[in-house]
Amino acid sequence: MAPTKKVFIKTYGCQMNVYDSERMAEALAGGGYAPTDAPDNADLIILNTCHIREKAAEKVYSELGRLRSIKEERARADQETVIAVAGCVAQAEGDEIVRRAPVVDLVVGPQSYHQLNTLIARNRTTARPVVETEFPEDDKFRHLPARAPAPARTHTASAFLTVQEGCDKFCTFCVVPYTRGAEYSRSVAAIEEEARRLVAAGVREITLLGQNVNAYHGENSKGGTASLADLLRHLAAIEGLERLRYTTSHPRDMSEDLIAAHRDLATLMPYLHLPFQAGADRVLAAMNRKHTGAEYLDIVARIRAARADIALSTDIIVGFPGETDEEFEATLDIVRKVRFAQAYSFKYSPRPGTPAATMERQVPEPVKIARLARLQALLEEQQSSFNAGCVGRVLPVLFERQGRREGQLIGRSPYLQSVHADAAPGLMGRIIPVEIAKAGPNSLSGVIRAA
Repeated sequence: MAPTKKVFIKTYGCQMNVYDSERMAEALAGGGYAPTDAPDNADLIILNTCHIREKAAEKVYSELGRLRSIKEERARADQETVIAVAGCVAQAEGDEIVRRAPVVDLVVGPQSYHQLNTLIARNRTTARPVVETEFPEDDKFRHLPARAPAPARTHTASAFLTVQEGCDKFCTFCVVPYTRGAEYSRSVAAIEEEARRLVAAGVREITLLGQNVNAYHGENSKGGTASLADLLRHLAAIEGLERLRYTTSHPRDMSEDLIAAHRDLATLMPYLHLPFQAGADRVLAAMNRKHTGAEYLDIVARIRAARADIALSTDIIVGFPGETDEEFEATLDIVRKVRFAQAYSFKYSPRPGTPAATMERQVPEPVKIARLARLQALLEEQQSSFNAGCVGRVLPVLFERQGRREGQLIGRSPYLQSVHADAAPGLMGRIIPVEIAKAGPNSLSGVIRAA
C-alpha cells in the first residue's frame, strides 16, 4: 500500500522500545503510514513509553498536554490526528490514561502493537478510545511484517533484534514483570530469518535484546531448547554478520556455556552489560536478586578468565529502602574491585505496584543524592581511565553515521565506545582500523590506519 498518511513516533527508554518503535513503523506501513519527524504534520502520533524512570507517567501526561494543542489546531483545518500511548506506561496505566487525558484515542501495551492498524480502525469506527493492554496468547512477532529493507531503515550498519521478552525474576523494585509479562523466547529459526534479512539490508552488527536476555530458551530446529550461547553460535555462522552483542543480562543466568561463548566467538564483542544493583547481601536479598556480592565477583572473575579484554558495564541503585551507610559502602567496594568501563546509576524511586514501594525505612532524598554523587564520581573516574587506556591502540571501528562536521564519521569500537575520525563517506557501514589518539569522558577520536 502506498503511504497516504504520516506517523510520528516518540520513543522513551530502553533499546527494546527503540526496536518496538521500528517494528510499529513497519507494521503501520501496511496501513498506509509513512514516518515523519514533525508531530504537527502527523495523522498519527505515538508515544512509546518507558516506566523505569521516576515519574514516567507524569512526563507522559505533560507531553499529552502539548499534543492536545496540535490535535486541536489540525482539527480546525479539518485534519484528523490520532494520538496513541504505547509501551510500558500504557500497560501500567491502562484506562487511567484515557480518563486523565481525553485527547488520547488509543492505549496499547507492548504485547499488542502488532494490532495497531486494527485498533486504529476500531477507534475510527466506534469514535471511542480503545484500550488494549491484555497479554494475548498469540505470538506478536508472528504477525509482524518482515523487517524493512535498507532504504527504509534509520540505521543500516547496526540493528537491534528482540529475542526474549518479559521477566520471571520479580526484583522488588522493578515493574517489568507487570508491564512486559512472563519470559517468552522466540525460536532460533525466527530469529535467524530476521537476522539474515537485516544482514541482506546492510546490517553488520546485531544486538540481541531481552529484558532478561541470557534467560533465553527458544525452540531449536530439533524441537528442543536452545540457550543464548547456542543462539549466538548459530548466528555467528551467518555470512556478513561481523558483530554480535546482547543486553540486558542477569547474573543468575550467566551460565558456563555463555561465558565460553565469549571465549570462543570472535563475532561476539568483548563488552558485557551485567547489572549487580547493590553490594550488600541484605539489600540484594530485599531486592530479590537471588545472588550475593561475592557471587557477582566470582562471575566477573570467570568471565575475565575466559575473555581477558572484556569491558564490563552495569546498573546500580542507591538508596534502596533500608540501605545503611555501611551497605552503601559495600556497593562502592564492588565498583572498586570490578572497575567498570561504563555504568548506569540511579537513585531508588518507588514504582507503584512493586513490593519495594511499600517497604519501611525509605531512605531520605538528601541521603540518596549524596550517595549517588559519590558513586558517580567513582564510576566516571573508572570510565575515563578505561577510555584513556585505549589511546595508542588500533581498534576496529564500525562507522555508523556522519559526524558534526564535514568529512567526519562516527562509529563504535568493540567496547561500545563512540569513536570519531576523519573518513570518507564510502566507509559508512564498514569496519575500519582506527588508531586512537585522544580519549574524552564519553568518546574517543582517532586516525584511520591501513588494514
